This record gives sequence, structure tokens and C-alpha cells, in this order.
Amino acid sequence: MSEIQIVTPSLSFESVKPALVIIPTFNEAANIGKLLTELTERYYKSIDILVVDDNSPDGTADIVRAMHSSIRGLALLTRERKMGLGTAYITGFHYALQHGYQYVIEMDADYSHDPAVIQCFLDTMQNAKPHLVIGSRYMNNTINVINWPLGRLILSKMASIYTRFVTGMPIEDPTSGFKCFNCDVLRALDLDRINSQGYSFQIEMNFRVWKKGFKIQEIPIVFVDRSVGTSKMTKKNVREAIWIVWWLAIKSFFGRL
Repeated sequence: MSEIQIVTPSLSFESVKPALVIIPTFNEAANIGKLLTELTERYYKSIDILVVDDNSPDGTADIVRAMHSSIRGLALLTRERKMGLGTAYITGFHYALQHGYQYVIEMDADYSHDPAVIQCFLDTMQNAKPHLVIGSRYMNNTINVINWPLGRLILSKMASIYTRFVTGMPIEDPTSGFKCFNCDVLRALDLDRINSQGYSFQIEMNFRVWKKGFKIQEIPIVFVDRSVGTSKMTKKNVREAIWIVWWLAIKSFFGRL
């Protein structure tokens, strides 16, 4: 995998740390500095942040390094090349378990995920005690997406319907990438068996959590398409999402998940 830890946060004397926000990046120099500053101002001492950067040629990692001395609990992992969203999160999950966090939050760097929702995740975790909280764009027969082209919106919504139909998962937005895990869930999964990316990574994680019998709760979010930078969605991600649901369903049917 060739991950290299470049910057680590200051050590804590607490045996259990509350929450780690994992932010995978590739060419997010235009967004990452602003996002890290806002997260720090909103959640000083209540979250730590891990940026997993895939050797961004635009200097994303350099910005994170420069901010390390001014942000408590900021860590950076760099990788030699672009290796995909799924493996970035798996790397972050292992880091969270090794460092004793209670909760892990997945978050995009492009401001499509509102930093204010993190508090909603943590409140839901503490009050309702689910094992996984998903920020849903499609709850209660509504569509809370801003600035997406109609074609992409239809694709995303149909992917959700298709996934629920094939897998049986009772999740309104199974492809959402804004979510919060209790680390007990991550310990119960064999993370090294998860290799899917993009849409399909989110689907596979949800499916494995659901099949393990853990409690999943969705909360409504508003998803705003990025205004700076370019989307990382590819046709390969879409194709993978189409077949992964059948692969998961078949593996589960034969008890080989």
C-alpha cells in the first residue's frame, strides 16, 4: 500500500478519543485550507482530523503540513499515487483503531458536505446510540441536492433505488459518502477484505454493517455540488457500483460475505 505517515497529532493522555474526521484528498488545494480552518474553529478539542492525500500534484499535502503547527489534532498520511477513495478510508479506519478513537466520520474535502452536520452526527451517536449514522440526501421522499446536473441526480437516485432492490438494505441513501461510524463496527468488520471504490465502497460498507446486525440511522443533509475543483466520479466507479450489489447479495446468500 505504501502509505507514509508525514505529520502526526500531539499525543493525548485520554484512553479513548472522541472523534476522528477522515478527509481523503487528491488535488484539493483550493479547498483544504479553508475546510481545516472551519473544522478547527467549530470543533476545537472535540474532533481530530486525518487527511489522506494521494500525492496531489497541486500541493494539497503541503498546505496541510503548513497548517499542522496551528491546528491541534491534525494528522496527514500521504500515499505514493492515486489509489482510490475506498483504500483511503480503509487506511484511515486502521489509523483510527490504532489511535483509540470512539467515532470515525467520513467527509469530502470539496464542501459538498456541510461541516455543521458533524455535530448532528455526534449528537445522534450519543443520544440514539446507533452504530452507523448516514447523512441522507433522499429522506422522506425529498431530494436535498443543490447544483447537480439533472443526469447525475437521476443516476444517483436510481442507484439508491437499484441498491435497495437488489440487496434489501432499508437505507434511503446507500451511496452517501458523509457518515459516522462507531469504531466498534469497524473492529467487527474484516476491513482488509473491502476493496471497492467510490459509490460501491459506500454500498459495501453499509451492507456489511447491516448484515452484521448493527443499528443504522439516517439523518437528513443538504448536499451541495463542489464549486471549486473537479469531480472524482468516473465511469469505472459507476460500472463497479452496478455489479457490486449483486456480488454482495450472492456472497451473503451463500454465507461467504
